[in-house]
Amino acid sequence: MTTTTGATAPSVVSGTTDLPKSSSSSSLGSTTGATLAGNFQTFLTLLTTQLQNQNPLDPLDTNQFTQQLVQFAGVEQQLKTNDSLSQLVTLQQTTQATQALGFVGKTALVDGTTASMTSSSATWHLNVPSDATVDITVANASGQTVFTGKYTAGAGTDVPFTWNGQGNDGTQWPDGKYTISATGKDVSGKNVGIAAQVQGTVSSVDLTQSPPLLTIDGASYTLSQVKSIIATASN
Repeated sequence: MTTTTGATAPSVVSGTTDLPKSSSSSSLGSTTGATLAGNFQTFLTLLTTQLQNQNPLDPLDTNQFTQQLVQFAGVEQQLKTNDSLSQLVTLQQTTQATQALGFVGKTALVDGTTASMTSSSATWHLNVPSDATVDITVANASGQTVFTGKYTAGAGTDVPFTWNGQGNDGTQWPDGKYTISATGKDVSGKNVGIAAQVQGTVSSVDLTQSPPLLTIDGASYTLSQVKSIIATASN
């Protein structure tokens, strides 16, 4: 079965927030390092002065000095580690934004049950774990059931189901949003879970969100929700 897709609006990238700049992270790390170095030098100066002026009859415990040095060095190392982690997070956010921009204009497959019917054709992709008899129900935007059907489907992670917009009574329903519900039983009569996916063109990317959000057929999705990119003639 084939899917008819309508014309899509020009691709737009939303959001005006600039991407994090590496120079900011470098500046922060440099400032933190300078402060730590200054504090560490001050600590050593105080420690040396204290040793020089200790009472010979009541010398200070060297073990305490050693513990203080170790503790201070540990704090210094932890702060430097935090700076490094912040830089890694910034790099990851930049990478996600770059990847998201690459999806604009592409046809993506995402988890979902609501698809747009265009030119009397709507397509869903079903994940059928084993050979099964599948009961399908299609409802319109107001929740009214407009079509029901029973089909035999082979096992597969991408089993397409295309509806021509006709109800069981022959009524031709208008283009718009329609939601599918699918349940199945295997050859032994046991219930099997069937997940649905929908496809649509990525029309925009919101870079103000973390992670960035892709707008697909009017709904927002994260990069992790994109299951695959479908090759089309226009792409």
